[in-house]
Amino acid sequence: MARSPALRLRPMAPSDLDRVVAINEESFLHPWAADLLRRELLHDWSTILLAEEEGGARGAGAEILGFIVFWLVHDELHVLNVAVGARHRRRGVARRLMEEAAARGRAAGARMVTLEVRRGNEAALSLYRALGYREVGVRPRYYAEEGEDAVVMELSLPAVTGGAG
Repeated sequence: MARSPALRLRPMAPSDLDRVVAINEESFLHPWAADLLRRELLHDWSTILLAEEEGGARGAGAEILGFIVFWLVHDELHVLNVAVGARHRRRGVARRLMEEAAARGRAAGARMVTLEVRRGNEAALSLYRALGYREVGVRPRYYAEEGEDAVVMELSLPAVTGGAG
């Protein structure tokens, strides 16, 4: 496994769309359309968070390595999409994005995180299990193009306690 990058996490800006689309296209057989990603930027409940590394492989400026899309609705955070560029996988980028999403959800009062993952995506299933997610159900043929089931997973978030007093 390659070294863990020194990541900076930040919200996606419209100017990041081309790189996010490229990561999405190299990560999924049926990637989200650019218009769908662009619309996510407009919703108050939706966040697209980017992981970038200064002086990446291109040697100039910050390189976007991956992204996560999540919704915060009431007391639940729902992960819709997480992807890491092919050259940057197995370096802890997805783990860091998942941990940051959960931390932001917890700080906003979320009690749980939910997601769906392809039954055949062993790398993702392994990561989610390592992060403490548990399997709570199956959505048959959720990924209609291939007829593949989705495993529904959730993570309980402890309430934020304490504070200055």
